[in-house]
Amino acid sequence: MAEDGSSGTAGSHDPTVALELERLILDAPRRYTPYQAARAADVPMELATRFWRAMGFPDIGQSRALTDGDVIALRRLAGLIESGLLSESMAIQVARSTGQTTARLAGWQMDTFLENLTQSVEPGLTRADVAYPLVELLLPELEQFLVYVWRRQLAAVTGRVVQAAEDNEITSGRLAVGFADLVGFTRLSRRLEEEELGELVETFENTCSDLIAGQGGRVIKTLGDEILYVTEDPSTAAEIALSLIEALAEDETIPALRVGMAFGTVTQRMGDVFGTTVNLASRLTSIAPKDAVLIDGEFAAALEQNGSVGPVEEGPGLAEALSVAAGMPASGLPVPVPDAGARFHLQPMWRRPVRGLGLVEPWLLSRRTKAE
Repeated sequence: MAEDGSSGTAGSHDPTVALELERLILDAPRRYTPYQAARAADVPMELATRFWRAMGFPDIGQSRALTDGDVIALRRLAGLIESGLLSESMAIQVARSTGQTTARLAGWQMDTFLENLTQSVEPGLTRADVAYPLVELLLPELEQFLVYVWRRQLAAVTGRVVQAAEDNEITSGRLAVGFADLVGFTRLSRRLEEEELGELVETFENTCSDLIAGQGGRVIKTLGDEILYVTEDPSTAAEIALSLIEALAEDETIPALRVGMAFGTVTQRMGDVFGTTVNLASRLTSIAPKDAVLIDGEFAAALEQNGSVGPVEEGPGLAEALSVAAGMPASGLPVPVPDAGARFHLQPMWRRPVRGLGLVEPWLLSRRTKAE
């Protein structure tokens, strides 16, 4: 890193271009070293460093690289602590969650805009030459849109929190958790070119995200070939899972999908979800057949309770046939008898040990046909 905190080499990677873009985006010149910024904000240097790292930025030594905006941000975070609105640990979490989320957003935006909007650069012009006017035009619009979406999301989350029956439901409520995973993605990724792989992942994420949001679910995170979502209603989660498989089956470029779901207590923290229910959904995904949905017993019971599936009675069925085909003895497994209002069909599968969770009884979820 150079003395002024910039990096780069001469020529097409002239650091002055990056500095000009930085000043345009931050709307302020570099004025402070980290120590000076902390002093100007009246924040202890140790706390200022923790804030800076939590937001995802590297240590910059004593480079004069910070602006008045950095001082104001430090002052605001420290003020939340001093006022008693947030503890120090909570303020650090705010900085970390905001930094992680916006880092991914900013990276995606610039990669997308610069790639798609600078492909037809005029002869003699470099990407750096067109980046400045492009950012200058996009910046105010993106900023306003970001604030709008954030407020909308905040309103939705606040509504869920206010309606929670008990305080512990805010952080440890009962949710339906679903994992959707592309089958054979690792093997496929070795054969595809980088651009083809990127297009496949983008199509998968866009299709799943739109469908999940449109049907009332919440996307927690995407991991390339896997997407994690939650809903408060098991029936909604079941409908989403089957719709995902149906939608992606129509695209021949997308591998087969498998989904695992569980219903139970979930811990929510910093926009993510944790706990045994989440782990169980993940394990069920790993053992699900392609283009199929597996759910746990509690999920199946919830569907039966709200009338989405019919009652269960003893008798032979598809699950038994599958088990016999797999070399397992027949045992008169219970099979569901759907009622007239049921939307889904369930087939019990054989209990099996799952690493870290003991014996699990999966149920195969499908959509009820008209003949049933």
